[in-house]
Amino acid sequence: MRTSQKNLAVRLRMIMGGQALILCFTLALCCAAQAQQGKHASATAGLTGSYEGTAKNKAEEVIPVTIDLTEKEGVLSGTIRSSHGDFTITAGSHQGEAVHLEFDTGGPTGTISFKLSDERLSGTWSAGEDGGPIDVKKVAPQEGGNKGKS
Repeated sequence: MRTSQKNLAVRLRMIMGGQALILCFTLALCCAAQAQQGKHASATAGLTGSYEGTAKNKAEEVIPVTIDLTEKEGVLSGTIRSSHGDFTITAGSHQGEAVHLEFDTGGPTGTISFKLSDERLSGTWSAGEDGGPIDVKKVAPQEGGNKGKS
């Protein structure tokens, strides 16, 4: 009788150990999937916000740039502000890591092609005969409009 009880105990431990192993494996897979989803979510998160950085033109002049973007259902709109003036974004799209903007220069349509990486947009711009590299990073929103008010 004792031998059969020992055999039963050994079998139960083997079954329980196997179930524990399966449970651990399942949890590990879930954690890995969650981590991948987090990486994908940051890459595809909406672009709405303010971005600051610099652009260079063909003359190698460094131009401070601020881009205010609004994304709604994959369509981008907003304003580009620079030391060369303010420009309205007339068209824009965002698919995966690719971001494309068109803006009104008062002459030929300007374009910017970006690649999204983390919260940075890097790429090239062109408007007529001019153009060059551009690199901007998302900045934290400004505190509410109550600053300086009593």
